[in-house]
Amino acid sequence: MHSIPIFKSLGFSGLLLGKGCAECTVARNPEHDGIFDSFHGGMLMTAADSAAAITCLTVWGAESRITTTDMNIRFLAPARSDVKLFAQAIKQGRTLIPVVANFWREDGALVAIAQVTYMRLA
Repeated sequence: MHSIPIFKSLGFSGLLLGKGCAECTVARNPEHDGIFDSFHGGMLMTAADSAAAITCLTVWGAESRITTTDMNIRFLAPARSDVKLFAQAIKQGRTLIPVVANFWREDGALVAIAQVTYMRLA
């Protein structure tokens, strides 16, 4: 995972893995803020997608070839700090794994809820 450039760019730290789940902190970089002095929504979606990929690899194995099939996110509150991210497989299938990824601010407020589905390639 440390060899994948996006994880460094997103500022992932404190990564904890379990079968079908991943937890980490995502650093807020003000250089990537949106127009309202807060974490850019696209950056949060990218973090959710990346965490979902890690979550799927804990189920299918690190050598698996995978791709995103769909994703959506619902923004609930602005984030002006680093965020905690917890991703968990909703169902663990042979070919598809839908994942929920939730973000919390440092004060405990829920910032966003995302769902990302990954497919295992042949």
